[in-house]
Amino acid sequence: MLSNQTPVPTLAVADLIKARGFYEDTLGLTAERESPGGVTYPCGSGNLFVYPSAFAGTNQATAVTFDVPAADFDDEVDELRARGVEFMTFEMEGVEWNNGVATMDADMKAVWFADPDGNILNLSANEL
Repeated sequence: MLSNQTPVPTLAVADLIKARGFYEDTLGLTAERESPGGVTYPCGSGNLFVYPSAFAGTNQATAVTFDVPAADFDDEVDELRARGVEFMTFEMEGVEWNNGVATMDADMKAVWFADPDGNILNLSANEL
């Protein structure tokens, strides 16, 4: 069944060249497979697929979450900031914000940011 399969988050982008600059230069991903239909990036034990579409940027919710070990979270946030990524904040019950970083229940931290097409990405770490 599908519970035994690894899903592939799939992101629509308007301009594949511009998107590749963001995913490769800003986020540090390396293209594994390229085709006219898009680019696949290995991430952890899975993949992220970025492809051109007229519907790019229409999702107003988190599209992809990158879970990182809690010990690596601050370094990842610092690296994203150094590469020009700006974090988003929003109203959410039970969340405390400090310089764009959300803390929830004292054991979970997260940041949200968007790619050039407005796809919302999340980086999160849980101390549990």
